[in-house]
Amino acid sequence: MKFKIQRESILKPLNIVNGVVERRQTLPILSNVYLAIDNDNVMSLKTTDLEVELISKTLLDNAQPGEVTIPAKKLLDICRTLPESAQVEISLKNDKVLLKSGKSRFTLSTLPTSEFPGTENVTNKLQFVIAQKQFKNIIGRTQFAMAQQDVRYYLNGLMFEVGASVLRAVATDGHRLSLCDTAVSVEVKDLQSVIVPRKGVIELHRLLSDSDDEATVSISNNHIKVEMNDITFTSKLVEGRFPDYARVLPQHVDKIVYADREHLKQALTRASILSNEKYRGIRLQLTNGEIKALANNPELEEAEEVIDVVYQGADLEIGFNVNYVIDALSAIDSTEVQLGFSDSNSSCLIQPKGVDNCKYVVMPMRL
Repeated sequence: MKFKIQRESILKPLNIVNGVVERRQTLPILSNVYLAIDNDNVMSLKTTDLEVELISKTLLDNAQPGEVTIPAKKLLDICRTLPESAQVEISLKNDKVLLKSGKSRFTLSTLPTSEFPGTENVTNKLQFVIAQKQFKNIIGRTQFAMAQQDVRYYLNGLMFEVGASVLRAVATDGHRLSLCDTAVSVEVKDLQSVIVPRKGVIELHRLLSDSDDEATVSISNNHIKVEMNDITFTSKLVEGRFPDYARVLPQHVDKIVYADREHLKQALTRASILSNEKYRGIRLQLTNGEIKALANNPELEEAEEVIDVVYQGADLEIGFNVNYVIDALSAIDSTEVQLGFSDSNSSCLIQPKGVDNCKYVVMPMRL
């Protein structure tokens, strides 16, 4: 195996696949990148943590075919610190990889390619094509509500539900819920749903571009595979039954508030500075034409913010974890938001004004 490549041409795919490489691996081979060159001069770089696998492909000129596994972080760091536009030559000799560039020489250890774990063949039960920015958008608007290291392992991920011409993303940690729909060209007889683990969701969101380039999504019983340009992302699915989120969505909100999203977010952010650092509780007092946000902490410090809103109705006082409300407001990109309340013991429904495809639910707190 031997090939030459521009520094930038190998640095980009190395940066992509290094996303799943962890420094503290129980299996040494998982710290390596699998590099293979086929007879058509296509170089494939592959990494995995046994849950998520990434492959990036690059076309070379006059390369000698072969395969090898190289320490991923060391290879990335060497290429990253080489001068811009440097020419890099990589060859395999006596189970060592020799990397040359200008007057620099590096000899790297290798591990047998036979030890590198492969992904089992994915038998698709569902496949559809979606614009990358469209897919990235619904992940970005929902992923913040995923649980972290919850014993209810099915909450530590994002659920994708595919229905008739609709792709829905739902996340919840038991205290809040985010939901977003987008149109997609797919035909299914029954609703199909899968849960993608947290790490896979974050990695997929990083890889998707803000362009109209298409991504092909393939779903099997145990895996989800997303192919985009020269990158292939594969993740295991989380086994388990996702909660019935429809029961969480408030059905009878009779107090509707319209507010300027940025003004409300800034006011809550300021008030949160003096909230209890552990519980992050804040009281909202709703009256005609305004919301008063009140916060205090064990040091007897207090904050009060008054936000002008559009509301005519009965007074209401309700408590929330202020971070959950701010996260929901941050996920919305419209100028105005709509908040729906029913009583002081019921969840708040937050969504962009006049838009129904994204919904955020925040459970109340006793303060």
